[in-house]
Amino acid sequence: MVVWITGASSGLGLATAKALRAAGHTVIAGARSFREETGADGILRLPLDVTSEDSVREFAAKAQALSPRVDALIQCAGILVLGPCEVTSAEEYRRVMDTDFLGMVRMNRAALPLMRAQGGGRIVLFSSINGLLGIPCQSAYTAAKHAVEGYAECLQMETRRFGIQVCLVEPGDHRSGSQHTRHHAAAMDEASPYWADYRSATHVIDRDERGGSDPDRLGRKVARVLARRRMPVRLRIASPDQHLAVFLHDLLPPGLNGLILRKYYFGKE
Repeated sequence: MVVWITGASSGLGLATAKALRAAGHTVIAGARSFREETGADGILRLPLDVTSEDSVREFAAKAQALSPRVDALIQCAGILVLGPCEVTSAEEYRRVMDTDFLGMVRMNRAALPLMRAQGGGRIVLFSSINGLLGIPCQSAYTAAKHAVEGYAECLQMETRRFGIQVCLVEPGDHRSGSQHTRHHAAAMDEASPYWADYRSATHVIDRDERGGSDPDRLGRKVARVLARRRMPVRLRIASPDQHLAVFLHDLLPPGLNGLILRKYYFGKE
């Protein structure tokens, strides 16, 4: 199987690319940090900036030159901006949406005509637990992942008759090693009325990620799902407590659920 994968330079994208290669797939990986075409470790690496239409077109053309097929497209590219809603600028929201959501749209538009022409394909979109519930000081990322969730449902219905399967991967916290993709709202400082809550929430977020699940295990799960005759529409890969958080979010009244999350991230009410 020929697989295109975005965001493959670090974190969950890199772990997934390695797992796909180990499973015997031809992996054509893209990332903004790849400055030139390379082929180390059996993975073919090409420069790719998913926020640029020109870069997406160039990646697709080079990938087709390496192999005329694209059996699967796995989209892991993403960035995060931490900050309260009021402090996070419109430009920071735009930057996250442009990478985490519109980047997927651009890549799908490049791959879908090829998949339709060859009679089928598979698209795996990395969402997040944040695509299912809100987390304080992660509103930009949460909004982008909520957009991915709704978009993927539409894509799944529209492409089914062309033999194209769509799967949403919803990871919880993983030790992803992707600190270079994590940013903080530029206007955030100690003078902000949100400072205490922001410091508390970002400490909890960092602690949970450092103690998160093994990214290599996630990569192997994605590789196994890709090999199935029929992929699930959703694949949640998270710890039991994060599965519970999603369940309670859907079960409890919104006010009570918000109170629980506020106490968890802020340590007070």
